[in-house]
Amino acid sequence: MLLNLKRPLIVFDLETTGISISNDRIVELCYIKVFPDGTEEIKTMRFNPEKPIPAEVSLIHGIYDKDVEHEPKFSDRAKFLSEKFQGCDFAGFNSNKFDFPMLVEEFLRAGVDFDVENRKFVDAQRIYHTMEQRNLSAAYKFYCNSELENAHSAEADTKATLEILKSQIERYDALENDIEMLHKFSGQSNNFDLAGRMIIDASGQIVFNFGKHRGKSVEDVFRKEPSYYQWMMDNDFALDTKRRLTQIKLKNFGR
Repeated sequence: MLLNLKRPLIVFDLETTGISISNDRIVELCYIKVFPDGTEEIKTMRFNPEKPIPAEVSLIHGIYDKDVEHEPKFSDRAKFLSEKFQGCDFAGFNSNKFDFPMLVEEFLRAGVDFDVENRKFVDAQRIYHTMEQRNLSAAYKFYCNSELENAHSAEADTKATLEILKSQIERYDALENDIEMLHKFSGQSNNFDLAGRMIIDASGQIVFNFGKHRGKSVEDVFRKEPSYYQWMMDNDFALDTKRRLTQIKLKNFGR
């Protein structure tokens, strides 16, 4: 089927050194750039993560230190990727929670201020779990009636995700072939930062979504407990979260 797109859609998948957005790194990225006319451009690339890949992680995705030791660093390709993704929406499998925040974190580490404003995010996993309640291999078998070969390779997972997304649109009357609608259905549109440490509540306020200040206005917390800002800046939070915190602080309290 032809996806109803107003602008290109980047369907992508990452393989990484682990699951910590702030500490781990990307070792493989595959994306399919789907254009509004239905044409597709696919590219897979590997990166030297500049840190060892744990053996237990390599056993999952099959990428070992020796496989990437001569590959470029992500920072070497960051500008190219930023330009390639400019003006695009994004789709993936569990991408809202992990892949997209990890991708943006790598851009920030590389000094590339990747624009996330006005993007649409479609997460096929969230659609799947909402509609059927389970992993990518099971989803591929359910929606595409086929076994997923080479699971946990970025290219196989990316191709499967695109097939699943198309099948989901065709299967469910509740879904529309429209990225705006799919974004609202599968997205985390109330997140203020990509990691969801801060959200926008029903009244439009930015509130903390974790810890002792969960549900409290970020502005109010900074006013009553100014040291909380520095505590977050000094601890293991994503760069995107820290950037958003700083925006709030500068806007409301100056330097």
